[in-house]
Amino acid sequence: MRIALVAIAAMLLASACDKSNDYKQITSDPFLYSKTVKELNNVVMQNNFPPIIASRNYLYASIAAYEVIAAGNPGQYQSLSGQVNGLTSVPVPPAGKEIDFNFAAVLAFCKLGEAVTFPEGSMKEYVDSLKDLVKDHGMPGSVFNNTVEYAEEVGKVILAWSKKDNYAQTRTAPKYTVIDTPGRWIPTPPMYAQALEPHWREIRTVVMDSADQFTPPPPPVFNIKDKNSKYYQEVMAVKNAGDSLTDEQKHIAEFWDDLGTRLNVSGHVMFMTKKFSPPGHWMNIVGIAAQKAKVDYATTVYAYAKTAIAMFDSFIQCWDEKFRSNAVRPETVINKYIDPDWTPYLQTPPFPEYTCGHSTVSSSAAEALTSVFGDNFVYTDTSELEFGIKNRSFTSFRQAAEENNWARFYGGIHFHNSCIISTEYGRKVGELVNQRLKMKK
Repeated sequence: MRIALVAIAAMLLASACDKSNDYKQITSDPFLYSKTVKELNNVVMQNNFPPIIASRNYLYASIAAYEVIAAGNPGQYQSLSGQVNGLTSVPVPPAGKEIDFNFAAVLAFCKLGEAVTFPEGSMKEYVDSLKDLVKDHGMPGSVFNNTVEYAEEVGKVILAWSKKDNYAQTRTAPKYTVIDTPGRWIPTPPMYAQALEPHWREIRTVVMDSADQFTPPPPPVFNIKDKNSKYYQEVMAVKNAGDSLTDEQKHIAEFWDDLGTRLNVSGHVMFMTKKFSPPGHWMNIVGIAAQKAKVDYATTVYAYAKTAIAMFDSFIQCWDEKFRSNAVRPETVINKYIDPDWTPYLQTPPFPEYTCGHSTVSSSAAEALTSVFGDNFVYTDTSELEFGIKNRSFTSFRQAAEENNWARFYGGIHFHNSCIISTEYGRKVGELVNQRLKMKK
């Protein structure tokens, strides 16, 4: 982490030196906020938090930052207080005190990013380095103190709000009961892990009225014996695709893998590798889009917040269906009824198949981003380069979401029908967020 912090500080410092060493040149640069989001992304990845829980960190951190920005730009942005479930009020800035709202947004983001899940202090070294940076470049003591105090006030309110979302209660809820009957999900190799977050549907939504507001149709009826059945055709489509993947299809699958923590098995050797989760990947895309569009600091914070909200609610919508249908994974069906030695190209994650979490979240994120940056936004996604996977370019966020639904199919971990339905219902969640939230005036 020390190397990363030095690199970030150096880049910000270089920017400041080009602009007369004024601390405001540092705190007005959207790069500062995007790099802070990336820092949380790294902390999430290193701590092995699954994508569903990671989305909670991004949600509350992003909303805390957004509320600070809305308070500092009342003519442009509107508080989410009274607009999202359970948030009734947010502290207003004290009159007569000069506050650097951009820097306060960073501090509030970091406070919530670590506090909602991690032990406090997970980002302390990073935050301390930024505090030193702005003080070294001339932020007056009174402005610094006012900024820190306001960030703390907003952070405390958002943290208190986060604690009422039922997350703590679900930590002690009963575990998922594995019932090995045809068509029902059971743990998959190589980890054979228990079902992940079976009670996530009980988490408070942000914009949706309830977890089941958008209930998809049930998956095709399990029927592996009738070769003319929809289910059998879906199974064979996965197997046939997995047996004949092109290099391009493999790249698509790998690019959108985003498993987070992967168990690698080679003979008697087992080791773990880490990557971004689906929400982490899309938070990275927000930063790429903001930089390409050259938007200002406030718009950058707004884009992250809206995307985080859409992803959080879409996870709840998806997990509500997952643990209603409890659908078996392709790998299990193919191994039991067709080919015991078959393995999917990607590692199967530990929860039911229908619907697809990544496709749902990608589609909802695409709608949020489209509302901010517009449709037909051409960009190159460089998110996976650090994991040795080459870039992919897209003509729109929606095209990226559509590619993602093919990625899960090519990876052999979802039936394509699931991916198609998931993309449709993730879009519904994203559209609801766009329709209901009045954020930018």
